[in-house]
Amino acid sequence: MKIAMLGQKRIGFREGGVEVVVEELATRMVKLGHEVNCYNRKGKHALDKNQKIEKQEDYNGVKIKEVFTIDKKGLAAMTSSFFATIKILFSKNEIVHYHAEGPCAMIPIIKLFSKKKIIATIHGLDWQRSKWGGFATKYIKFGEKMAAKYADEIIVLSENVKKYFKDTYNRDTIFIPNGVNKPNIVKADIITKKYNLKKDDYFLFLGRIVPEKGIHYLIDAYNKIHTNKKLVIAGGASDTDEYYLQLKEKVKDSKNIIFTGFVQGKELEELYSNAYVYILPSDLEGMPLSLLEAMSYGNCCLTSDIPECSSVLEDKGVIFRKSDVDSLQKQLQKLSDKVEEVKKYKKNSQSYILKKYNWDDVVERTLKIYNDLLKECD
Repeated sequence: MKIAMLGQKRIGFREGGVEVVVEELATRMVKLGHEVNCYNRKGKHALDKNQKIEKQEDYNGVKIKEVFTIDKKGLAAMTSSFFATIKILFSKNEIVHYHAEGPCAMIPIIKLFSKKKIIATIHGLDWQRSKWGGFATKYIKFGEKMAAKYADEIIVLSENVKKYFKDTYNRDTIFIPNGVNKPNIVKADIITKKYNLKKDDYFLFLGRIVPEKGIHYLIDAYNKIHTNKKLVIAGGASDTDEYYLQLKEKVKDSKNIIFTGFVQGKELEELYSNAYVYILPSDLEGMPLSLLEAMSYGNCCLTSDIPECSSVLEDKGVIFRKSDVDSLQKQLQKLSDKVEEVKKYKKNSQSYILKKYNWDDVVERTLKIYNDLLKECD
C-alpha cells in the first residue's frame, strides 16, 4: 500500500506523543513492505529551540516530504496540514492518515477531490488544552467535526474518547491504544554529574510543561510532604513559556526541586531508569505515552484518576483525585514512607505494560483498517 501520514511535526525527533506514534507506525509498516510518506513540518524543534533540525528525505525507509510551514503558535499546524493535504491530493497515496484533531480540518479537500481513503487518529480532545486561545480552540473543534463527518474510519486511543464521539456525533470509532517498546534500563551517570541524582533518589515528572499536565499541583503537594526525595521536573515548554516561567518562580527558593529542561537520549533513559516514583498529575490526556514508558522501565507510577490514566494503571499503580492537591500530597507521603509498597509496584509494572501495549499489535490492527477500506474500492 501507498500510505501518507500527516499531522506530526517531524519523525526522528522526540517532540511529543503524536510524533512517537507516527514514527512507530511508519517504520514498522515500511519493514512490512508498504510505502509510507510522512509529510513533516518545517521549522524549529517544538520543545528545544536550540536543537538543529537536519533536512531529511528518508528516515529508516520512510519517505520524508517537508511542507511549507508558518512556524508560529496557532499557525504551524494549520499551514503545514494545508500544504501537506494539497501535496497528498496530487500524489499516488491510496491511504491518507491524519493524526490529531487540528489537521483533520483539511479532510474535506481530500474527500471532495479524490477517492483516497481517509483515516483519522484522535490522540486526544485537543481543543480542551488550555494553551490555545479562542480562534485556535474553535479551529481544532472544527477539525474534530470534519473527522467525525468525513473520515472513512476514526481511531481513538481511549474508551473515554470513543464514548465522546458516540455521544457527541453518533459516530462509531475504533479503539486502538498506543504501544510501548522494552527499554534499556541504565545506571545513573549523566544525571549524577549534572543534578547529583542517584538511584531511587527522586520523584519524577517527565512530559511537556503545559498547564493540563497538573505540574503546579505536584509542586504544591510536594512542598507539603516530609521526604528526603527530590522532585525532578523534566521536559520542555510547548507554546507555554509563560506557564514554565511561573513554575520556575514558584520553586525559586527550593533546592530539592530540579527543572532539567527538554531531555532525550541517554539522559532520558537514566531519568526513567532510576526514579523512585513516576508521577503524572494530569487533568487531561489522550493516551499518555510517558506513562507507558515509565511503566516499561519498571517504575512505580502515581497518576490522577482520569480514565486515560487509571485504565492504563489498573491495579498496577497508585491514583489520586484529579486536581486535588491534598489527595496527591497524601499519596506522595505514603509512597515516600512505604518503600516496600513501591518495590511491589516496581516488580510488576514492566511485564504487565509490555504485554498489554504492543506496537506490532497496533500496526497489525491499523493495517487491517487500511486493507478493509481498500477492499471496498475493488
